[in-house]
Amino acid sequence: MSADFREIWVYLSASPLAGLTLTLVAYQIGLWIFERFGRRPVLNPVLIAVLLLAAVLSVTGVEYRTYFEGAQFVHFLLGPATVALAVPLYNQFHQVRRSALAMIVALLVGSAASALTAVAIAWAFGGSMPTLLSLAPKSVTSPIAMGVSEQIGGLPSLTAVFVILTGIIAATLGTWVLNLIRVKDWRARGFGMGVAAHGIGTARALQVNEVAGAFAGLGMGLNGLATAILLPILYRLIFG
Repeated sequence: MSADFREIWVYLSASPLAGLTLTLVAYQIGLWIFERFGRRPVLNPVLIAVLLLAAVLSVTGVEYRTYFEGAQFVHFLLGPATVALAVPLYNQFHQVRRSALAMIVALLVGSAASALTAVAIAWAFGGSMPTLLSLAPKSVTSPIAMGVSEQIGGLPSLTAVFVILTGIIAATLGTWVLNLIRVKDWRARGFGMGVAAHGIGTARALQVNEVAGAFAGLGMGLNGLATAILLPILYRLIFG
């Protein structure tokens, strides 16, 4: 890297707009690759964007905190984007009412299985207690997961990493798994993706089918609520 270019980069990287611009460009590249190669789940645009951003930050030596000063504007939009999921849900509300009982059972089983299996696997491989507690809320959206993690003694920053990895892996492999076990009902497919993979899984479901997207948004919201209420209670019962 030449001296002139280095000076320009140092100047630009100090601006909050640099992180925002870099985030948007990385996602657009990921989206282009996703569309160009037939919308294959393994080429999830979020995954590609994360890899590109990690490579750029590593090569340039920019600290994550500096980058996030600009990227936090995108982070702020997670709230409005989540609220906007109410639109497809409203359009499919007649189907939601018919499936209420099945969704309650699926929510409780899915939420419990997600937390317990992750913790059990980490425990079997010798994970420390903070790591186990950080893993427990991995299947809910980041703000809720980080808050729950802090409340039960986990590490919020580590939980955020687990949440992102969970969403990317589930969005990449979820369609294949659902096809493999022959789940054909779009309501079940969407709800399962929302419960297991929060916002990233919901975005994937919306790309595939409107009904699946609506139920994924509902699953994401209900799982976040259930985890925020039940996980701290379980923690107090077991360790209190």
